[in-house]
Amino acid sequence: MERPKLLYIDDEIDNLDALERLLRRKFEFFKASVPQDAFNHLDQHPDIAIIISDQRMPLITGVEFLEKSIDTHPDSIRILLTGYTDIESVIEAVNKGQIYKYITKPWDPVDLLKSLENAYEKFSLRKELKSKNQALEKALFDLQSLDKTKSQFMILINHELKTPLTSILSFAGLLKETSLTDEQNLFTDRILKSSEKLKNIIDDVLLIVKGELGQINLNISTINLETCLNYINEDIQLMIGAKSQALSLHLNATTVNSDPILFRIILNRALHNATKFGLPGSDLKINSYKIGQRTILEIQNKGPHISKAILDKILKPFTLDENVMNHSVGMGLGLTICQTILKAHQGFLEIENSENGVTVRFIFP
Repeated sequence: MERPKLLYIDDEIDNLDALERLLRRKFEFFKASVPQDAFNHLDQHPDIAIIISDQRMPLITGVEFLEKSIDTHPDSIRILLTGYTDIESVIEAVNKGQIYKYITKPWDPVDLLKSLENAYEKFSLRKELKSKNQALEKALFDLQSLDKTKSQFMILINHELKTPLTSILSFAGLLKETSLTDEQNLFTDRILKSSEKLKNIIDDVLLIVKGELGQINLNISTINLETCLNYINEDIQLMIGAKSQALSLHLNATTVNSDPILFRIILNRALHNATKFGLPGSDLKINSYKIGQRTILEIQNKGPHISKAILDKILKPFTLDENVMNHSVGMGLGLTICQTILKAHQGFLEIENSENGVTVRFIFP
């Protein structure tokens, strides 16, 4: 086992030899009777764990030597040896030399060994802490680099994909206004439908990346939940009608503070899932209530439960698990979008299997 390194400077040779005999089995011992020899040891051994210095020496005081050693060995543990109970020297050593302990001469071998063991333990902890701090700094740098990459990715997606996609949609729209055969109409409709689907996926990805970077801008206002049916998209209303489902409101809380545009996205994403997986002819319930300062909005549907495995995965962005895809929209981002928006509001999302179906709960601050 490698022994920790210890440096001892004292102008009295007998003290140097005595301490070396006491400590040489436990430490790799370096000694010096003059400052230059001690500084040479420091230059040659950057990993010295403990530095011991006598206080009263002709060429330099212990406080001065320990203070100078801080520049090259800031993590070493410093101990002052003194044959005097000079409180002024002790205070100066603490303030300038950053000593861990001072020991009076003649020393007690047992107490000295115990003090040195504690000093080395402190050195090891300090070294470990420094290593962990460096690891944390690297992790922070990696996260900052990742955020920068996400920003660049967002710019790339926004410009390099949406620009040509806009051209495709525009020219396909112009084609629809010309005389086309039935087959050409069919092809053009498919181009428009696929392009619109791709545009929605791009918008979803951009929103999630913005959310993770904290770049979603909110325009908060008070929304009257009694008018929330006005926020439902026409295609959702058609889906509800096609399945003979009925919407029912149970509003104990009548208002919520939210961004109206983002609130519409949340409501429609959740209702799309509720309608899609709700039983035909069943009720879709929209409930609201207060818990403390928080406003809770719930959407309940009667239908199959979601398994725990899928519940654990369903909120992860870009999940391509086949089972998760069956409980979401597009790329599996429907409820992830809801969660992203709620996090931007300092809220959160809960999904719970209720007695006869599934409850999706939006908690607003």
